Amino acid sequence: MPIRSATAIAHPNIALIKYWGNLDDEWTIPSANSLSMTLGELFTKIHLIADEQLECDLLMIDGALAPPAAQARVSQFLDYVRVYSGKALFCRIESSSNFPRGSGIASSAAAFAALALASAKVFGLPTDPQELSRLARLGSGSACRSIYGGFVEWIGGQDHQSSYAIPIAPPQHWALVDCVCVISTAHKSVSSREGHRLAKTSPLQPCRVQSAPQRLEICRRAILERDFEQLAQVVELDSNLMHSVMMTSQPPLFYWQAETFVVMEEVRRWRSEGEAVCYTIDAGPNVHVLTLAECAQKIQDRLSHLSGVQEVIVAPVGGPAVFVEDEKPA
Repeated sequence: MPIRSATAIAHPNIALIKYWGNLDDEWTIPSANSLSMTLGELFTKIHLIADEQLECDLLMIDGALAPPAAQARVSQFLDYVRVYSGKALFCRIESSSNFPRGSGIASSAAAFAALALASAKVFGLPTDPQELSRLARLGSGSACRSIYGGFVEWIGGQDHQSSYAIPIAPPQHWALVDCVCVISTAHKSVSSREGHRLAKTSPLQPCRVQSAPQRLEICRRAILERDFEQLAQVVELDSNLMHSVMMTSQPPLFYWQAETFVVMEEVRRWRSEGEAVCYTIDAGPNVHVLTLAECAQKIQDRLSHLSGVQEVIVAPVGGPAVFVEDEKPA
């Protein structure tokens, strides 16, 4: 019989100033600070059961046994938890999400943020947000930002203690909406984790890292002042810089598809015509299109009619990771 359990949910996030490349791959210490928006209405739920009868961890995703690589990644994370807590317990982990995992939305960020909450409670670790942020980072770097709601900055730091996220504005501060243009649901041939390791092979990465603090300061100010035009310019620049590093890594990473360019060009054209809209793209072909809440329906309709767009998933600014007792998030 299980000796203890906990359930938590967390939301994915979209990086406005990107995380790409590490100072330390083992401890996921990033090369530069990053800044994100937590995505509401989309969530991953983790139900964790520690069971002294188990001889290894068991991960179930949406009711099916997870692939070996996912099992190994979660077990590696729980190894940290076991070391920190001093409790050698294996776990059954049941994960479910209300958004497709291949949609270009940060499912690993949501999953490991929720897993950090659930495992901290079960293993008796501190559950204050800063400690949870450090813990979540060990599973997936961007998961440290999904501990919080609203707009969040990841302070890169130099070691485990100094690398964690902090909130810079609550969800209600600015009613932005992310319209996610799903162009492909195929899993990437090169994972983000491997891409982070390759970043240092690009001759452009040092320049990108050196100039990151300036872009982050512009983005932070744009958020605090609710200045969409300033936000749009710096967010698109930062996204383009990250993909330039990807394309000049060894081997090069080309995540964009022809349809990606179509969405980018249309978004830039709409903004030139006065619409409050901009794009940012993570490691994949799908495009996150940011806009104001009052414009979201119009932008969603326009995007859904573009060639190659399979689906548009709409997410407002979301809240923090939380413990839950029932089947639905509060």
